[in-house]
Amino acid sequence: MESDFGLCGPCWAETPFIGGLACDLCGAPLPGGDPDEIAHCDDCLRTPRPWHRGRAVMLYEDLGRRLVLGLKHGDRLDIAAPAAFWMVDTAAPLLQDGMIVAPIPLHWRRRVSRGYNQSAEISRRLARRLQDRGALDLPDLLCRPRATPSLDGKSAADRFAALGDRLVVTPARRAALVGRPVLLIDDVMTSGATFSAATRACLDAGSGPVSVLALARAVKAP
Repeated sequence: MESDFGLCGPCWAETPFIGGLACDLCGAPLPGGDPDEIAHCDDCLRTPRPWHRGRAVMLYEDLGRRLVLGLKHGDRLDIAAPAAFWMVDTAAPLLQDGMIVAPIPLHWRRRVSRGYNQSAEISRRLARRLQDRGALDLPDLLCRPRATPSLDGKSAADRFAALGDRLVVTPARRAALVGRPVLLIDDVMTSGATFSAATRACLDAGSGPVSVLALARAVKAP
């Protein structure tokens, strides 16, 4: 990480940042149109999303994929701070005053094995940048009481089935959640199954509107 933007010049140019018109639910890039237009991608038209709005910083491909995997599996915690910087800028249309900022949780065994939750590392830094808007950093808002099998290579249907009710609101955080808008943070959005499970858990516990924000969005090749 070699600049205020977290990347050297050549790497910045090679990073597949999402610009222009994007899906208002998942952040996938869309052709043409005004960047401020409210539009939805085919995936989000086919699959109902329980959350209010969503964005992603970059595509999960090439250097974008390497950045995510470095943070997730390579102990590259130095990526978390610039990731939060990029995500605050991308999240501008989603932000509300007094939002709870919360990461997608890992099961405790995976957390111990990895040594950290990469989404929590981003979320903490992002919430700090939103303090002037009354953001509340709740890294333990959600928990994953039961382990989820690896979802790598799984179909969208399998991902939704595997997650089901695996994500729940931590009982001690229910009172803080009621009525407040929520911004959920994850490193990658693929099918949306994880964000869907997390959003439903928040809404069922009485939250305000839930928005989602990912560092990277995995999209199918055209």
